Amino acid sequence: MVIGAGRVGTAVAVLLARAGHSIVAATGRAQTRERVRHHLPLTRFVSSTEAADACREAGGVLITVPDDRIAMVCAELAVDGAFHRDQHVLHLSGSVGLGALAPAEQGGAAVASVHPLQSFPDVEAGIARLPGSGIAVTAAAPGPFAFAEALATDVGGLPFSLSDQAKPLYHAAAVFASNYLVAVEAVAAELFAAAGVSEPLPLFEPLARATLDATFRAGPARVLTGPAARGDVGTIARNLEALRDQVPDAVAPYVELARVAAGVAARAGRLDAEGLRRVREELDRWT
Repeated sequence: MVIGAGRVGTAVAVLLARAGHSIVAATGRAQTRERVRHHLPLTRFVSSTEAADACREAGGVLITVPDDRIAMVCAELAVDGAFHRDQHVLHLSGSVGLGALAPAEQGGAAVASVHPLQSFPDVEAGIARLPGSGIAVTAAAPGPFAFAEALATDVGGLPFSLSDQAKPLYHAAAVFASNYLVAVEAVAAELFAAAGVSEPLPLFEPLARATLDATFRAGPARVLTGPAARGDVGTIARNLEALRDQVPDAVAPYVELARVAAGVAARAGRLDAEGLRRVREELDRWT
């Protein structure tokens, strides 16, 4: 049973169905009905008022609603008697703890969470990307963990254990790895355009791709370049003066990322103590 069959929930359900699992029912908003009909033609779509009855028929329930609604949805289903013993209830959030599923556990169900370390721009992309991706598995007991781990394996993922307490930090790491990577490239595109480079994305794509590929091949500390890593204070000052005059909103991100870059270089032994001091001193002038 899938509660809230959006992009992620539907992609996971499709892969589970391909692995031999029976997806007995799915629920969601109005547009979800067509998504389920298209991707899960053998799955019954039920309304929110029918969701608890459908849950009672299912041995496993995936709650795939947005993070901030997981606890509320679980509580509402529990009030309607959706959960029982010999049932597993999981959510797919990387930041929300198992406490959100407490009403299901109180109803007798075993609870866990699985979080695909992958982005899902649409259902088709999710189906293609999820196999081979890491999937964080969180559970408080061996039985629920084994069940969740098996589901992660069945969709083609690479399961790994994640403690409940570590989830917010883990999710912050995922934000840096994905969302903020996009944000940095968006700033780069804006700055190239401000410098008079028309259609900049195709022009700096080779640089960005080569850097990212090298990062995963050799590690961030060995690949990092740039003025902060070199201790090139003059270039940092010229960069920041240009940003101040032309794109002032980019000054603060530049300063903070330069601090991070200098720290990485120093810890790797590529920037000595004096160089680090000079970089920090220059950056402090801009804060």
